[in-house]
Amino acid sequence: MSDSDCPLCAGKALDEALIRTEVWSDSLWRLTTVRIGEVAGFSYLEPRRHIRDITELDGEEAATFGTAIASASAAIKDATGADLVYAYIFGDAVPHLHVHLAPHRHDGSPLVNDMIKGARHQVRLPSGEEVWASDRYPLVSQDIMAAAIEDIRVQLNPGLVPDDEDAG
Repeated sequence: MSDSDCPLCAGKALDEALIRTEVWSDSLWRLTTVRIGEVAGFSYLEPRRHIRDITELDGEEAATFGTAIASASAAIKDATGADLVYAYIFGDAVPHLHVHLAPHRHDGSPLVNDMIKGARHQVRLPSGEEVWASDRYPLVSQDIMAAAIEDIRVQLNPGLVPDDEDAG
């Protein structure tokens, strides 16, 4: 998708159609808040530059992302009286990075904090610990999980010797 085809790259021009209002912006970021929805204060933080996902952040965008999301979340939390603000990043529907900032109140919010789809049940691990698991999606094998952990560790620490102790 090019910048000219992206609804989020249009900025304020499409805010009316997307039923949202810009509440803050700077040269790199903009924050919009929805005008109709289930949660007052639900907002979107997005970079002005067209990038598809968080892995494309670089330079000043990468350097200011933490400050932008923290400031926006604090303002949303204060303005709405939320107990916390969830931050979600989804990208399939609109291929332009946008962080969903959702204020959550523990006294009846329609938001859920479950990352697992479908009904859940507790599973006892060989160690005796219990974890929640989805009825629709089985737990991934420990070998696959350990391999992912080690691969991420090596990706983020070039030259690192694989740590067999943590891999199993």
